[in-house]
Amino acid sequence: MRFRCCSNPVSTAALFLLVATAAAAATCSSVVTAAGEERAGVLPAGEQEAVYRVLEAINPSLDWRFLYPDDLCLSGPHDVIVPHVVELNFGYVSDFSPNPPCGVDAVFSPRLSSASFPFLRKLFFYGCFNASSEVSLPEDFFRNLPSAFLEELVFVENPSLTGRLSGRIGSFVRLRRLVLTGSRISGEIPYDIGNLRNLQELTLSRNRLKGRLPRSVGRCTGLQILDVSDNQLAGHLPAEIGQLDALLKLDLSENHISGPVPGELAGLQRLEFLDLSHNNLTGGVPVALAAMAELKEVHLSGNPLGGRLPEEIWEKLGGLLGLGMSGVGLVGNIPSSMGVFLGRLCYLALDNNGLEGGLPEEFRRMERTAREINLENNMLSGRLPFSAAFVARIGRKLKLSGNLRLCLEGDDDRRQGGAGSVSSLEPCDRTEVPRPAFFLPLSSGGRCSRGPRGGPFLFSFALLHLILVPSLFALH
Repeated sequence: MRFRCCSNPVSTAALFLLVATAAAAATCSSVVTAAGEERAGVLPAGEQEAVYRVLEAINPSLDWRFLYPDDLCLSGPHDVIVPHVVELNFGYVSDFSPNPPCGVDAVFSPRLSSASFPFLRKLFFYGCFNASSEVSLPEDFFRNLPSAFLEELVFVENPSLTGRLSGRIGSFVRLRRLVLTGSRISGEIPYDIGNLRNLQELTLSRNRLKGRLPRSVGRCTGLQILDVSDNQLAGHLPAEIGQLDALLKLDLSENHISGPVPGELAGLQRLEFLDLSHNNLTGGVPVALAAMAELKEVHLSGNPLGGRLPEEIWEKLGGLLGLGMSGVGLVGNIPSSMGVFLGRLCYLALDNNGLEGGLPEEFRRMERTAREINLENNMLSGRLPFSAAFVARIGRKLKLSGNLRLCLEGDDDRRQGGAGSVSSLEPCDRTEVPRPAFFLPLSSGGRCSRGPRGGPFLFSFALLHLILVPSLFALH
């Protein structure tokens, strides 16, 4: 158990050590007395000096010793065991965050080590290393951290930070969160990362990582979030990822991963968010999707998948809110089963493919929830099945240009509205207009919200992220 340290009350402008508030710079452990009260003890002089040294390295423009001349934790009675620093948070997050600001010339302090902070559990840097000059992650950084206790290691938006991940990271057996995003960290993801059996989140997005995603990641069976998007990873997608049966989010987008999607990914039966877009994946639309009944978003755009849209997988994917398959080399007809079972879609992108034939009448079942449908630049033909009311509501978010044989009936009201690419459609030959099919409207059973991919109406994973893993600033 522990409590938040408090600051010198005369300097609220530089406030960074608080009692019972989130995101304090330093958090000290506390103990429970014989009377059952949680009390704080005196911070050891060595740890207090180490905190000063780390703060002076992060922001040398502030006189931290003058601002905080006394014990950095509240002094307790003599019967209280001495506390220790268990959490360090640095960098501006918002006006409501008391984290100490990082200076323009922030560097790492050599005192940031297990020798100085033997009980450190959480270490967080937000926007600390963003100057024009590079700041290198010390070669002994991972070796010096307290591997026996560290649970969360988080670097967010540090664009001038360089260096490499060390295999030593595999020794942090209690690590639950490893977040390193928005930096210039390069090299390969260490194979020893598979030793992190307690890991729940591995986010290494927007860096300069190369090589392959190691097969050993399949041993991190507690993972709920795996995000290595926007790097330079190559090679095939490891089949071992299918062993991560607790996984909720998988984002490998914006890399150079090639080959077919392994059938073993059918083991991801709790997955809700899948983004494999903008890689070099082949082998058609993965049939493993049929086993992922909890999916809310699927993004496969920008891969040379090829092949046809499968008929049989959509029955188990009725919960989908977003489906992106732009420019993946699809050919053939759009199966009617997509319209039958995907009645909750908010966003659908099948543009820039080689799809042909008519747009299934069953697509009218998407009208209750759809906010954007992009079918541009295919070879679709025949009558547009959507109602005039839907066309008017969705407006320019219904994208149909580049389908020269797609048509509207006669003086259809949908053309009169002049909404987007619908107004450019030619009238249908009445002798070829099929009789419409009628269906009872489906209950949406879900809601569309703004999301990060393909359009503004996708399921947002941010809420899921906050629910599933501890907040960056949560009290424990």
